[in-house]
Amino acid sequence: MVRNRRGLAPWSLAREAGIESATVDGTIEVPQYVQPTLNTGFVDEKGDWKGEKSSDKVFISIEPHLGIANTGTILAPTTANQDGTWPLNMTGYLDIFIAIKPSNGGNYAITAVMGPDTESFANLNPVNAAVTLRGAGDLGDYSGATSNLFNDTAESLTADVWNIFAVKRLLGNQKLLQFKIVNNSGGESDIETAFMRIV
Repeated sequence: MVRNRRGLAPWSLAREAGIESATVDGTIEVPQYVQPTLNTGFVDEKGDWKGEKSSDKVFISIEPHLGIANTGTILAPTTANQDGTWPLNMTGYLDIFIAIKPSNGGNYAITAVMGPDTESFANLNPVNAAVTLRGAGDLGDYSGATSNLFNDTAESLTADVWNIFAVKRLLGNQKLLQFKIVNNSGGESDIETAFMRIV
């Protein structure tokens, strides 16, 4: 629904009061309405269309890791999956959900690491692969010193169910991301992993 009202231009108050005559119409039509808009992207400085990111609707990069010995380590994800997501690219995403389903309950170490040296971080290659990601800034420490972005050394996981964790902001826009998971459960374990990126 559109409603219009009439307003007076600042120069026309005297004319409206009948004090002066002028040939310029002093009224301005002011449309007032609510119009929904949809933002689907933008055109960058080179004239290329860039679509807006949207959160993953379902978990991606679902991958089994079978027969991982006690103290054994996996990197996840490790290959291109059915959804084509390899490696995890957080460009345009702020948060991520990590889902881990072990067959043996107990403690597991979970660390965010740099992705493989077979891939580039933007245009840089090789990278220091499988090394704990470090950074500074909005991490609760404003001293300027770098610290580990995500390093949980002993997370107790329940067997045969999805253990789902939210990591907010710490890994936002990380272009080349993997998770290193160490089985410290005391026995061999199958470890299934999955991820969901959130804008």
